[in-house]
Amino acid sequence: MSSKEVVRIDKPWGYELHWAKTERYVGKILHIDAGQALSLQYHNRKDETILLWEGRLRFELGRGPEARIWEMTAGERIHVTPGTVHRMTAIDDCTLIEVSTPELDDVIRLDDRYGRAEPAPAEDPSREG
Repeated sequence: MSSKEVVRIDKPWGYELHWAKTERYVGKILHIDAGQALSLQYHNRKDETILLWEGRLRFELGRGPEARIWEMTAGERIHVTPGTVHRMTAIDDCTLIEVSTPELDDVIRLDDRYGRAEPAPAEDPSREG
């Protein structure tokens, strides 16, 4: 990516604008359409900080009884470390600024309303439950 190139990537929930990419970091702007959601996901290596620039969104952190869900408003930010399960759902049209380590393909989708989640591992029929 050259210093003048901004790459738009359309997503089922909106789009991303990749405005910086080096061997050490990536800068993105995410637009999430109202009512749409990213996957419930985590990253093995990717470390990211997200700033909600415009709009309101529901942020989900963790899974199961330990999960926390709250509403974020413009100006709030969150640091998401590797292994942290998270999901963002736009209440209004949202614009977010994300800076992260460069592992863009490091996404493990646990649940996805657009059919992109990885299938759960098959149970071993030889095991008794």
